[in-house]
Amino acid sequence: MKPKGKYAWTVRVGEKGQIVIPKEARDLFDIHPGDTIVILGDKRRGLAIPPQELFKHLANSVFDEEDEEGEE
Repeated sequence: MKPKGKYAWTVRVGEKGQIVIPKEARDLFDIHPGDTIVILGDKRRGLAIPPQELFKHLANSVFDEEDEEGEE
């Protein structure tokens, strides 16, 4: 039995390094043709594809903190 809210898919990397996001994943995460996907990488931990809105929120909070520190 898989944990609730956890998913796993396999994809094949094409000759040009492209992958196809499985339809179930695209539907689940509301991904459409033309959308921008953020891919994060860590040599030890691997790749992560966070939802773009979550990444925007994280990036905004990091840059907002830097702006506030520079204003002191």
